[in-house]
Amino acid sequence: MYKVMALDIGTKRIGVALSDYLLMLSNGHSCIERQPEAEALQQINKIAAENNVKKIVVGIPLNMDGTQGHQAEDCKEFASKISGYEVIFEDERLTSETAEENLRRKKIDFRKNKGLVDIESACIILEQYLNRK
Repeated sequence: MYKVMALDIGTKRIGVALSDYLLMLSNGHSCIERQPEAEALQQINKIAAENNVKKIVVGIPLNMDGTQGHQAEDCKEFASKISGYEVIFEDERLTSETAEENLRRKKIDFRKNKGLVDIESACIILEQYLNRK
């Protein structure tokens, strides 16, 4: 039995979510500062090792027409440095907007803590992946 991790990689922060062992539920875990990059990768590996993760789903922010822009390339470059896990890319168009709406519905004020949006976005990315499986 293993878990799947999802990452919402931004320019400043990385939202982290983990599945349950049944691969049905997505749970927000944490938000990691992206810089310094080596430390961010070390934290990702630590979380993955502590939670028996076998696969890491990385959100790729495609353009609305489905093409890859600068942000998508940046996410793929960062993901290429993750080793020891199967890395899967997941379209994450509009997840930040959906995450903000989810937090508003829960009456959670995220304006002073954008990391909450990143964590919620990682949950959405993971849910999309799990729902397809």
